[in-house]
Amino acid sequence: MSFLQHFFGTLLATLRDVVPIAVIIFGFQFLVLRRPIPRLRRVLIGFAYVLVGLALFLEGLEQALFPLGRLMAEQLTHPDFIVGSIGQVVVDPHWSHYYWVYVFAFAIGFSTTVAEPSLIAVAIKANQVSGGAIGVWGLRMAVALGVAIGISLGTFRIVTGYPLHYFIIAGYIVVVIQTYFAPKMIVPLAYDSGGVTTSTVTVPLVAALGLGLAETVPGRSPLFDGFGLIAFASLFPIMTVMAYAKLSEYRALKAQRLGQESGVQDNPSDQED
Repeated sequence: MSFLQHFFGTLLATLRDVVPIAVIIFGFQFLVLRRPIPRLRRVLIGFAYVLVGLALFLEGLEQALFPLGRLMAEQLTHPDFIVGSIGQVVVDPHWSHYYWVYVFAFAIGFSTTVAEPSLIAVAIKANQVSGGAIGVWGLRMAVALGVAIGISLGTFRIVTGYPLHYFIIAGYIVVVIQTYFAPKMIVPLAYDSGGVTTSTVTVPLVAALGLGLAETVPGRSPLFDGFGLIAFASLFPIMTVMAYAKLSEYRALKAQRLGQESGVQDNPSDQED
């Protein structure tokens, strides 16, 4: 009974958040465009599905993903686990003693990004509009690798307590340099790839991991240190996608050059001419 009461409370809160969107859409349709909405019944049913789906999603975050991420952070940073992993008792753990935290962050960042629906949609569209030049799996793997590296580095920042802006400034300096050298067709897609990673699957687990880690590591504040992992998850995919494009361009040019050299060797008469 308490679950149903909590769910209906979440449903009402979701309705309150979605109503302004519906007002804007219907208001423009009737007052500005002055046209009826085609298939109005299907549209209303769709809005109902959206409300129920969002409410279930938010309820799932509260009941499962947030507690799970916090629990994993607590277990991985527990003194007993650290003692068992390094084989000795430590009074003041060093950042290197938390290596399982970095491994878990890398793994969870990679796996959640590969399963991200928004990234799959962007990868499919990029493959279509590029005529197959941008591979679906290649783009997904590049973005997932960037998120994994970013979240792993972000957990390192939480453990050590280094200022967040140092990492972000250094990262964007690298991005600016990469932008100058990367193939021009990939730059807009690379910047968008950083945004599509921060969606329904990745954000809940990453946020819960960061807050749980900041709560359990000695000397860290959940407010000052627990947030910022999403910034890493958005920044590093930009780097990896542009690096992937540059590597693909280099391999294509190398293959073309080898093809030209083999063609010249097969036709020595062309050199004599």
